[in-house]
Amino acid sequence: MSVPLTPTFVVYTTVLLLAMSAKADMFHVATTGSDANHGTRTLPFRTIQHAADLAQPGDTIIVHTGVYRERVNPPRGGESDRKRITYQAAPGETVEIKGSEIVKSWTKAKGDVWQVTLPNSFFGRFNPYADVIHGDWFDPKGRKHHTGAVYLDGDWLVEAASLEEVLLPADAKPEGKKNSNLKSNLWFAQVEATNTMLWAQFPGVNPNEHLVEINARQTVFYPAQPGRNFITVRGFTMSHAATPWAPPTAEQVGLLGTHWSKGWIIESNNISYSICSGISLGKYGDQFDNTSADSAEGYVKTIERAHAHNIAWAKENIGHHIVRNNTVSHCEQAGIVGSLGCSFSTVTGNTIHDIHVRRLFTGVEMAGIKFHGAIDTEISRNHVYQTCRGLWLDWMTQGTRVSQNLFHDNSQDVYVEVNHGPFVVDNNLFLSSVSLMDFSEGGAYAHNLMAGKIISRPEPRRETPFHPAHSTKIAGLLSIKGGDNRFYNNIFIGDGKLSAVVTNAPKPAAGKPQSDIGYGLWVYDNRELPLQTGGNVYFNGARPYTNELSSVMQPAIDPKVGIVKEGGQYYLHFDFGSALEQASPIPVNSTLLGKAKIAGLPYEKIDGSPLAIDRDYFGKVRSKATPTPGPFERLDHGSQKILVW
Repeated sequence: MSVPLTPTFVVYTTVLLLAMSAKADMFHVATTGSDANHGTRTLPFRTIQHAADLAQPGDTIIVHTGVYRERVNPPRGGESDRKRITYQAAPGETVEIKGSEIVKSWTKAKGDVWQVTLPNSFFGRFNPYADVIHGDWFDPKGRKHHTGAVYLDGDWLVEAASLEEVLLPADAKPEGKKNSNLKSNLWFAQVEATNTMLWAQFPGVNPNEHLVEINARQTVFYPAQPGRNFITVRGFTMSHAATPWAPPTAEQVGLLGTHWSKGWIIESNNISYSICSGISLGKYGDQFDNTSADSAEGYVKTIERAHAHNIAWAKENIGHHIVRNNTVSHCEQAGIVGSLGCSFSTVTGNTIHDIHVRRLFTGVEMAGIKFHGAIDTEISRNHVYQTCRGLWLDWMTQGTRVSQNLFHDNSQDVYVEVNHGPFVVDNNLFLSSVSLMDFSEGGAYAHNLMAGKIISRPEPRRETPFHPAHSTKIAGLLSIKGGDNRFYNNIFIGDGKLSAVVTNAPKPAAGKPQSDIGYGLWVYDNRELPLQTGGNVYFNGARPYTNELSSVMQPAIDPKVGIVKEGGQYYLHFDFGSALEQASPIPVNSTLLGKAKIAGLPYEKIDGSPLAIDRDYFGKVRSKATPTPGPFERLDHGSQKILVW
């Protein structure tokens, strides 16, 4: 039987043949285009997804100025680093991809409260206002939260716990309400059999005369299937995703995510307003998702299943992503999240801020960057501020290097949890009230500025993995005794209260290990495994490790370290006087650091070559004989102000 060749069929066939030809290596997309076009510069497609459906390894998709309201689901990836599929905004053009839709049909309900009713068909198969946030280690704080959101002129409103709360005047603070400490206006949704009803506070504003958007898609750029390798995503502004909670034991869907793949490059994007996570380098999903929070072996079993997956967790299959020069903000779980899928990656040059600041819900997965299994991963030159925890490295931080980062105005700057090492933390600025929370062992800390407290604690109740060098294979599982760290050539700053740091940790509950909290390395005095130290300088009441021999103490000198923002730039001011010249610094390299006790492995570069901490925060070459303590080489005396970002 013959099939008539309709015009649409002919056009589609022509486009498909063009895509498969050697010359069809670039597709253009524009808001003025049509998916019936050829995808050329003069005849562009209308949707990014249509270009994605046609693109083959080696092809590039150029997207031109405009707002695209769609979810991009790459059906395939590239074949190698040189033959990848590239999605990029046209140079010099502003391209937005949003997971939201505009709503204009608001009617006044009461006072400043407006209401709209939408058919459930508006959302298709996924309705964020019926999607309740849940998962392993998630804490809803006694109420329901949904992945939907309402945005007024680009900023999100706060989901209310009840319609009653929304109908109160916008400036009212109902007694006992969870949102009473928030200044944002409220919204509430009710989903029925055929319709979804939304109420929102718009004080003094007619929402039909402003830009009001609502979440309509779970994600913005995310492959539905794992194994979509060698994809580049460059230069986009992406926002408004109804992302789910992303624990390490479940599929981790981000606004932009790699979904258990290899070799992505994510660069120069602006990612914002994701209900949970911004960028995901995370795990695949299976029937065991969100079933492990109450199991002592939950994550160990997750790792075992990942090794047995049809795309096994192995160096040749997973990770090797580059995430650079992005800005990630306004996410309520994590700016960048990754369980296992983040291994062998580089995360550099990113600005991450305003993460988990509303705190309507909570849990144990929130941070600017939250990684499980960051094996041989570089985290460098990032600026992380106004988050709960800046960087949280949880389980299997081995071969990892954290270098030349700026952290400030976070609840905690770095949390290393149940890792055995070896890992390296060097040339960082830790300026928040807590510089380091250390429930690990085997870390090497060199040339850092730590202006906050250190929290040290063993973790005897959990056995966690360590690995052969540069491998995901499990060499063994042990609990954390604590200690076995190296601290060389760091600067520690106290709060001027020497007596207050002797013991300010609360008594632990029965059966829980003792935390030691304070300024300086004395907090490791009770750890089972000894430290290696040298060349450290202590100011303003910070105290050294008891067995530390070559340190400089200036208990009465406050170097007045602080960070200020001027004209979009960040400056560090301080006055260390001549104290740094009194130190006995030691050149830090693989020979000095030795081997981490538990893993029995040396501190070396990701490629296995010897390591030397021979450059400072700015990349300046350090003295080979007498490097300057702290992150900056060869400082002047007196009060200084240095541009650090």
